[in-house]
Amino acid sequence: MAVALMERDERILDEADDGEHIEPWSYIVAVLALTIVVSFLLDSIAGGVLLEFGIPLLDEPTTISAIIYHAAALIVGGYVGILGLKELIVERKFSVEVLMALAALGAVYLHYHFEAVTVLLLYSLAEHFEHYIEDRARRSIEKLSEYMPDVARVEESGAEKTVPVKEIAPGMTIVVRAGERIPLDGKVAEGSSDVDQSIVTGESVPVLKRENDIIYAGTLNTGGLLKVTVTKSVEHTLVSRIVELVMESRKRKASIERLVDKFAQVYVPIVVFLAVFTAFVAPRILGGAAETWLYRSLIFLVVSCPSAFLVSVPATIFTAITVAAGRGVIVKGGAYIEKMAQIKAVVFDKTGTLTLGKPAVFEASTFANFDKNLLSYVAALEQYSDHPMADALVRAASDEGLDFRLQVRDVKEIPGKGMVGMVEGIKVAVGNRELMKEYGSNHQDLVDTFHDKHTCVFVSVNDSIVSAFCLADDVRKDAVETVKALKKSKIHTAMLTGDRSSIARDIATRLGMDDVYAELLPEDKLRIMDKVKAKYGLVAMVGDGVNDAPALAASDVGIAMGGAGVDVALESADVVLVKDELAMIPYLQKLSEVAVEISNQNIAASLAVKLILGILGFFGFIPLWFAVAAGDDGLTMLVLLNTLRLARIR
Repeated sequence: MAVALMERDERILDEADDGEHIEPWSYIVAVLALTIVVSFLLDSIAGGVLLEFGIPLLDEPTTISAIIYHAAALIVGGYVGILGLKELIVERKFSVEVLMALAALGAVYLHYHFEAVTVLLLYSLAEHFEHYIEDRARRSIEKLSEYMPDVARVEESGAEKTVPVKEIAPGMTIVVRAGERIPLDGKVAEGSSDVDQSIVTGESVPVLKRENDIIYAGTLNTGGLLKVTVTKSVEHTLVSRIVELVMESRKRKASIERLVDKFAQVYVPIVVFLAVFTAFVAPRILGGAAETWLYRSLIFLVVSCPSAFLVSVPATIFTAITVAAGRGVIVKGGAYIEKMAQIKAVVFDKTGTLTLGKPAVFEASTFANFDKNLLSYVAALEQYSDHPMADALVRAASDEGLDFRLQVRDVKEIPGKGMVGMVEGIKVAVGNRELMKEYGSNHQDLVDTFHDKHTCVFVSVNDSIVSAFCLADDVRKDAVETVKALKKSKIHTAMLTGDRSSIARDIATRLGMDDVYAELLPEDKLRIMDKVKAKYGLVAMVGDGVNDAPALAASDVGIAMGGAGVDVALESADVVLVKDELAMIPYLQKLSEVAVEISNQNIAASLAVKLILGILGFFGFIPLWFAVAAGDDGLTMLVLLNTLRLARIR
């Protein structure tokens, strides 16, 4: 039966008929609990009722309960022992199972039947709880895959047909109706709709998706009809990569996890040696019955069992990784959780990280009166241009709610200078100083307003310059709060950019940066990174994951903004912000700090409790069952409960 249980454990019984995860420890806990209850009842009935009527229960009132105790202890103890021997033979190391099996079987030998079964019950309960915590963390990530549809509607030659997603290749067009989940990653080819992206990015509010916007598999279409051009096969969707990376993160252990593993390899053999010493040498030195010292050696084995010590750290780190992933932050290993808790400086790339990488209207100056809303006239003309500055002016008009559906004719784009055209019968020119020399009779009166810091676009009406719009790279909305939060945690902040010093200093001042390094080449960024590391210690670098790959690799923790470059970011960085949200950086730093703090608390509590109970057990002040309840399995459950605090961090 023990062998059958072990084979079952290796299969892990992934799912029962009702879809719930079931494991052998669940059965063992139930069997042992039932054993204790039934045996107590039998003892009570035999001692209190049957004997009163002179009816013996076999030879003694406890015979049947003793048989049940023996059976449970030997079967479960044998199962636990086989698991321990398997590790001893295959992996050449003593495990917790060896200690628990020795303690339980030793208690049976000494006729402490209740203690033997209780030891196994509490140990199995702790194992079940440990598996539950780890399984809960694992399934919180794996359940992302459950949101992936099995089939999709493919549009071919104007007709729709339902096809399994595994047969859909990049380039094909799929149709997604309101209330349906997106089956594959792609770009919106036609239509617009609000999409709930919470399972991927952690956003609580649906995001409006329009033509050419990126869309992810598993997200929910809450609005209208969407036609999507597929960009990824089912195996390479963002959700699939997230699940894969989080599960692989367990291989990249934090130094504290590796330390615990090394400690256990030395610790368990020492414990076994001391238990043998207590059982066979202590009676000769201190005197007393051999059975008494053997019982105390069993207590010593149980108290010294490093379950809480071994389990708490990896469980804490993995829980932190899965909690972060649920909020759209992918951490590739426990090593980076540990480093994020220790960082002393965060270095940001400017373009595409602190800023959006596209210009926006920053300020406007008026040189002459114009009896109509000038920006609506400018936007009416600029909407015919693909230039980023033209797009910024159109967006500014749209944000102000202006109506720029005006009559426009004779539009002419002059390369490198700007646009000219007739808007509502009025001659309008929008462009740089060179254009104004041709279409602005008063161009000699212009001053160098904003010239050093930003780009100016001038507007002339009927050959007279009337206004100038100052354009600058738009700063992300949460950048200021992010920098403020990091500085509050006493973390140094710096900005790297290849842009002009005047522009870089202006943005750094707006954000409250401690340092700014401008006009840098890629190799200069690496040099600055080494300089910051030498001055402050551990450094995290935040970039877009594309042109920042060398600097990200040189940092202690490379953090990449996902967004459009999420594929590159997943490969090049240690941490990926799937949603381009800088506020996740101080969140991750806080989460990492708490995770390391919990790990240290659990280690300290484990060692302190075991030291105290070990001394009490050696002198016989505590029974075996109490040593299990308080010193090992009860403590294991407490440290695992402590780990669950990570889910409450916001």
